[in-house]
Amino acid sequence: MKKVVIIGGGIAGMTVAKTLIEGKANVEITVLNSSPHYFSGPSRPLLLTGEQSLDRIVRGYEEAMVRGVRVITGTVFSIDPDNRKVKYVGGYASSGGTGELAYDYLVVAPGVVLDGSNIVGYDKYRHKVANVYDPGRVHVLKNRVWSAERGRIVVYAPKAPYRCAPAPTETALLIDAVLRNRGVRNRFEIIHIDANDKTQPPVIADVVSQIYQNQGIQLVTNQEIVEITDTEVVTKSGERYKYDILALLEPNRAPKFIEEAGLGKAFVDVRGPQDLRHPKYDDILAAGDAAALPFPKNQEIAFESALFAANKILEMEGSAYRASVQYAFVGWAYVGNPEGRLETLSVRFGLDFTSQPPKPTKDPQPKREYTAAKDSWEQSYLANLFGYK
Repeated sequence: MKKVVIIGGGIAGMTVAKTLIEGKANVEITVLNSSPHYFSGPSRPLLLTGEQSLDRIVRGYEEAMVRGVRVITGTVFSIDPDNRKVKYVGGYASSGGTGELAYDYLVVAPGVVLDGSNIVGYDKYRHKVANVYDPGRVHVLKNRVWSAERGRIVVYAPKAPYRCAPAPTETALLIDAVLRNRGVRNRFEIIHIDANDKTQPPVIADVVSQIYQNQGIQLVTNQEIVEITDTEVVTKSGERYKYDILALLEPNRAPKFIEEAGLGKAFVDVRGPQDLRHPKYDDILAAGDAAALPFPKNQEIAFESALFAANKILEMEGSAYRASVQYAFVGWAYVGNPEGRLETLSVRFGLDFTSQPPKPTKDPQPKREYTAAKDSWEQSYLANLFGYK
């Protein structure tokens, strides 16, 4: 029986595993994940307002293991493509020692790392940085926003691509809603500094810009933060912005072992959006945020790329089964609540990459029902891939 090793137990990795099972592939599936649980991404910003809770967006792998997926908790530190081996060090829920896995097919789907190493002062002032991208720092940010009495809040988005494109604007607008709810909004400045020429995703940049104007949020575009001090951030053009609370997203890239294995630099090289094999290796495929795809990095693209990756393995194994898939999605972006109620509104947008140029759609009217739709969509993914609600 051939061995499929999947690096990463997120949406992409678990979708590959589930699709191979559904296709009745005669393979042994091992998922190697750095954590014993999965922390869902799309609704993390709502932790700031208290509208979301960890118990609803954290899942264990036990039910997936019941379906026949072997899950190992460990952090990969080396891939040897020529000898088809992955090396890792065990983490929580393991012996803690080093291990090695041989494979016939390797699916690289570890997500991204938040790499602030090129920002001067980042190591020294790392404790100043909070954002909505991990459970620890989102609660740090929540505590700072709910306890501060006055000051300037700086939100930063790095150059695209980065994971969950709307998250920085969602962060700014949910902070705005919290401060209004507390009755202290007039004591704060909120500045969104963006390294891109417009907020992401571009399809709703005009909508966000108008909401920012209405809410008194200052937007600064085409400014890349290159230095952090104890009280300021400095941009590439030399502009300096004082801050009291810093919600900064670091530049995104694939983990370093990708580059060290010769599989790509910032992200894993692939042959194309529908053929996720590495240009040099037929037995190595990439999926999800780590793949060098010409699309946004979000949950729908992660899911769809994983289906294409699984389909390619099934094809190479001679299976007739194919999951139905195309690159197109509908998404929702949180836009806070202008009245300060902790009842977040959202706008809806979509991109269809089956046409060229890609066809965008949007409803610029913020609606509470769109927030509910986003929640239902996220929960359905978790139930489908992890086996329980």
